[in-house]
Amino acid sequence: MTNNTITVTSPLLPDLEEFNELLKEIWASKWITNNGEFHKRLELELAHYLKVPFISLFTNGTLPLLTALQALKITGEVITTPYSFVATTHSIWWNGCQPVFVDIDPRTGNIDPEKIESAIGPKTTAIMPVHVYGKPCDTKRIQEIADKYGLKVIYDAAHAFGVEVDGQSILNAGDLSTLSFHATKVFNTIEGGAMIMHDEATKKRIDDLKNFGFHDEVTVVAPGINSKMDEMRAAYGLLNLRQVDAAIESRHQVAIKYRQALKSVKGISFFEDMPGVRHNYSYFPIFIDALEYGMTRDDLYFKMKDAGVFGRRYFYPLICDFSTYRGCKGTDRLPNARKMADSVICLPMHHELSALNMDKVVELITR
Repeated sequence: MTNNTITVTSPLLPDLEEFNELLKEIWASKWITNNGEFHKRLELELAHYLKVPFISLFTNGTLPLLTALQALKITGEVITTPYSFVATTHSIWWNGCQPVFVDIDPRTGNIDPEKIESAIGPKTTAIMPVHVYGKPCDTKRIQEIADKYGLKVIYDAAHAFGVEVDGQSILNAGDLSTLSFHATKVFNTIEGGAMIMHDEATKKRIDDLKNFGFHDEVTVVAPGINSKMDEMRAAYGLLNLRQVDAAIESRHQVAIKYRQALKSVKGISFFEDMPGVRHNYSYFPIFIDALEYGMTRDDLYFKMKDAGVFGRRYFYPLICDFSTYRGCKGTDRLPNARKMADSVICLPMHHELSALNMDKVVELITR
């Protein structure tokens, strides 16, 4: 890549001098992992910021998904979406369960609640929806279905940091929600993740499971895993939490400018903000209608790439089209997901995107 390259994302980085000061404290304490002071502080500050009762930090965003299924003792079949990152379905596979794919609502990209019920069978034990691009699922309708059939609901909220509906965090929906703090996310700890739960007893069980299953130094309550966040990344996260609101507002301004510039381009569509929702502007996907636009999604994607503008076909291909998941239930009934996967490009979107670079992106698309 060159200095003229426009990347699809750029990490939110804390001030290096401030980070060095916190590292000095860690070096002085010689406590670098295992629930240290910065880890405890980050959990408390994130719970307050996100308006959630309890949170448990993880070393990445995949392990809380794995652990959520373990904690709820999920077996059999799990209903989920094919339009997501592979970690969603991998977590189901690693727990020895079978994914059942359900089509999406084209208005949001999220799993369509009205198609869930017909996918429920005698082996179904849970639903794992995804708040795609941080756009909230229809949590009320999904919960009604789960309650009717006695199913657990685990939300993959990897994209949904800080997202609220009518002032309430969407992370409080379902039985558990999980977050990713990967470097590409709105809020990052380089690598990292978290799980949101409703009560202290569940938090204690999750904290045990992410520490090999140790309840105390002589008691292992379950076959857990090692997925704890270390002190360096917790300190990094504390500093990033101070600036995440400003970064989200910068992303908001990028979204406004993209929408203004692209609204009259034939064959290009995009999502508008949802009423009552506090969005985090994680991504800015556009969708290409090849007949109206005059070229296919892939034609545009590679022309952008040749010009040094790196978008991302996110999510393409569908999870169900990877060899591991071919033949899973529901793969033959996904017209909306296939259409979206075949037409999407996520444009460059981050807090440092300059007006000049935005103009270049838009000019390439409109030319």
